[in-house]
Amino acid sequence: MDNHELAERIDSLVAEEHQLVQAHAGDGLSPEQRTRLDAIEVELDQAWDLLRQRRAQREFGGDPGSATERPASTVEGYKQ
Repeated sequence: MDNHELAERIDSLVAEEHQLVQAHAGDGLSPEQRTRLDAIEVELDQAWDLLRQRRAQREFGGDPGSATERPASTVEGYKQ
């Protein structure tokens, strides 16, 4: 996946996240919707992490294609 495809994936996930939150503002989310929203948040963290890895590889003369998606357990443990 190249940076453009990764950016499109991020945009798509953000749009879905906003749609879920806005469609149910005030009403709350169903358990299924909450589960999906949680999954979107993890997927976004993974996608952003991968994009950052690719950019760092390119910036420091490495191969952006060598970057790999890290497991949710890793990216969710990062301090923000």
